[in-house]
Amino acid sequence: MSLIRSILPATLIAIGLGAGSLRAADSYEVEKNHAFANFRVKHLNTGFTYGRFKEISGAITWDNAKPEAGSVEISIEAASVDTGVEKRDQHLRTADFFDAKQYPTLGFKSTAITKVDDENYQVAGNLTMHGVTKAVTVKVVKTGEGKDPFGGYRIGFETVFTIKRSDYSIAGLPGAVGDDITITIATEGLRK
Repeated sequence: MSLIRSILPATLIAIGLGAGSLRAADSYEVEKNHAFANFRVKHLNTGFTYGRFKEISGAITWDNAKPEAGSVEISIEAASVDTGVEKRDQHLRTADFFDAKQYPTLGFKSTAITKVDDENYQVAGNLTMHGVTKAVTVKVVKTGEGKDPFGGYRIGFETVFTIKRSDYSIAGLPGAVGDDITITIATEGLRK
């Protein structure tokens, strides 16, 4: 009996049933100093205006062996919009655009993750802006993962996708500001 007890743990580990393989997916906190929510929109159908949101938070649950069991949740403070021009930023915070007082956050919450290959995924979820929630599916690239020099473990993702602002009832300055908004979200998650 003692021989079985000594052999069994080694055998379970060898066939992949040890404690490491039973570990649940890892939880990551979006690291706000390395998270970016940028956008661009056509101005007067001529050039692009670029902007970003400075306040981003969120959570990622991830298991490389079962990405379909993962989840992503991102929250962005609407009032943190920044285009480099304070007067324009103040206008973007009004009811003409983000209406930051009434709708203080923009957000995304995943509903499904599909693996394309080891770096590329399709992530479906609900995108909420200006009080309107729409189902979207975006291409997401896993940009890397590994230990950092501070003893932590990080994972990174990025997505670029386009929406119509009119779908979210953001209708200020039609004709002057384009309807198509290209959004880039890049995040680093720090494992808890």
